[in-house]
Amino acid sequence: MPDPVTSATVASPLTLVPAGWAVLAGVIVFALAWFAAAVDSAATSRAGGSTRGAGQLGRPMREVARLMRQRRRMTVEADTPLWRSATGGLLVIAALMVIVVPLGSWTVFDPPVGVVWFNAMDVCVWALVWLAGWGPNSVHGLVGGYRFLAQALGYELPLMFALVAPPIAAHSLRVGDVAAAQQGLWFVVWMPVAFVVYVIGVLGFSVWGPLSAAVGPDIAGGVAAELSGLDRLLFLAGRYALLAAGAAFAVPMFLGGGAGPLLPGWLWVLVKTLVVLAGLVLLRRRLPVLRPDLFMEVGWLVLLPAALVQVLIVSVVSVVAVRRG
Repeated sequence: MPDPVTSATVASPLTLVPAGWAVLAGVIVFALAWFAAAVDSAATSRAGGSTRGAGQLGRPMREVARLMRQRRRMTVEADTPLWRSATGGLLVIAALMVIVVPLGSWTVFDPPVGVVWFNAMDVCVWALVWLAGWGPNSVHGLVGGYRFLAQALGYELPLMFALVAPPIAAHSLRVGDVAAAQQGLWFVVWMPVAFVVYVIGVLGFSVWGPLSAAVGPDIAGGVAAELSGLDRLLFLAGRYALLAAGAAFAVPMFLGGGAGPLLPGWLWVLVKTLVVLAGLVLLRRRLPVLRPDLFMEVGWLVLLPAALVQVLIVSVVSVVAVRRG
């Protein structure tokens, strides 16, 4: 059995692409968001008893056209600059998350603290979702914003510790190094708790599935209650894009990056991302929405201790492996 911890001298053989290729990150995010929307549409159609699931794959494009023609809704004394920046900002954050994900041996941005970069972008989502609820000066939007903040208090700290475990094993905060350290054994195999907590965190900052109380129908859509036209389009696309960014980041952190037989590394990254993304999308129809106060208890009393135990185990294994080496 391969050693689950590689030595600290492992280096990531990444090639930095020209800065202009950063546009590629945006293209990938949009493509993955469209894929997520198509899978969600097909799953919704099947859940409703329709036999035209395959025909629903083009529904996202029809919805885009409909929202582009729809008028923007205005509310009394809305803070329009904050409101607009919040609805469009989610897409920007998703693109900034993706630029540190190695696509095989290529990457757009390879900072020595790439894991911290991703976590910092995730924290920015707090402000944007809150502003989406605050900006329209709406009761339902404000309630949705508070719901999201309560929910974020439950997932953010466990997520931070879940993101700590792989860098400890790889002895580096560089995303490429974390991926390279899994050549013998993927981290998801011996860090299952960290992976599960990470997935829950992705659902949280994407306001998705069981953690979508902030946009619940019981509060008329919450932070999305007053959104229409282009604003609603950007907000919905941002949620799908964040889900896609979270799925993409899981690949170098837990699923071996571009490691795999036959196919080139960049293609393996895309395949793994699509599989994780499809799984995250389908969770929406299979798990009930949790109350934020209940999830906060779960986060602090279950997820946080579990993530800490996982980090402790990884740390012990890492120290033992270094001493033996």
